[in-house]
Amino acid sequence: MNMKAGANESIPNDKVRQKKERSASTDEIQAQAGKIEELKKREAELSRLLTKVRREKLAALRSRPLTIGILGFGRFGQFIAKTFNKHGTVVATSRSDYSSVAEPMGVSYVPLSDPASFIGKGLDVIILACSIVSFEGTVKNLAPHLKEWIDDEDGGNGRGPLIVDVLSVKEHPRQLLVDILPKECDIMCTHPMFGPDSGGESWNDLNFVYERTRIGGVLMDQQHGTDPSPDNTNNRRLIFNRSSLMKSNRRVSTVHLLKDETDSHIEGVDRMERFLSIWEEEGCNMVELSCKDHDFFAASSQFLTHLTGRILGEQGLVPTPIDTKGFENVLNLVKSTTDDSFDLFYGLYKFNTNSRNTIIKMQKSMEGVVQQLEKMEKENDGV
Repeated sequence: MNMKAGANESIPNDKVRQKKERSASTDEIQAQAGKIEELKKREAELSRLLTKVRREKLAALRSRPLTIGILGFGRFGQFIAKTFNKHGTVVATSRSDYSSVAEPMGVSYVPLSDPASFIGKGLDVIILACSIVSFEGTVKNLAPHLKEWIDDEDGGNGRGPLIVDVLSVKEHPRQLLVDILPKECDIMCTHPMFGPDSGGESWNDLNFVYERTRIGGVLMDQQHGTDPSPDNTNNRRLIFNRSSLMKSNRRVSTVHLLKDETDSHIEGVDRMERFLSIWEEEGCNMVELSCKDHDFFAASSQFLTHLTGRILGEQGLVPTPIDTKGFENVLNLVKSTTDDSFDLFYGLYKFNTNSRNTIIKMQKSMEGVVQQLEKMEKENDGV
């Protein structure tokens, strides 16, 4: 009798417990529902705030549009000029006469034989859109004219334009610009990871790599820390440390610099941010990366792609009646890489110290694959 009574008493207890559990579950669901509603409201508010900030930024950009000079008005120079022309005034110069091309684009054109007139257009920014192999000579020819303009009271009055390179290698041009340009010129090293073919319709979601190299006479020493040692090949990673600055052979933090801002530094930062904002407004993925790290990664991506395309191109591959999608992709790779000038490919090799190692690894990989095939062939023949 007692055992039956105990069993009967447990039934209502189980019902009570289950009721409590359902109630707790309902409360939790309601709480989560309320949390989601709250987060959605915050999300909407942040979206409205972001829209407001973007409008204010656009207004600030349009209130003081940049005058941008493009030195090298070939295919790439014309490509970026079309977009920059929407955001400011563009002045172009080149060895060849592109005046008939520039005029319908709304771009002012000055012959490269008259660099003083080009610089005298009151340029805020000069983009060096020349080839890798001609880059050093171009900078050396430009530097004295920049210095003359800077020292002229009716010209730069002690301040130079922001000089920007757009080469596919970065450490090489960085060193040249720092060594050759007048110290009054700010420097930014960039690499738009696209061109007229891939970015012809839109720059949205395309990578734009940049390094703030020198501002107001202060050389930025951005050490983002890749370990290029062979022992760390499989564990290599990019570490973004806080940038430091080098001035008068001593390191000072970016925070410290804020306490000692000069007019040239403030104006230099503003001009640099305005230039970067053009790429941002066009939808680019902005990737701030040291020149050293850029070249390390580019050797294993961009140069490897061009190397593979060039090697396959040497085989004279042509479409066949039974092409697979994979082979069509191979043909596309060959075309996209061989359509670029060999000067570009040579520059990727010559001026990136990491590229030689990429070739060596490619050769070893080829040998390794062949050895595996020969090994399996011997094993099967021995069966």
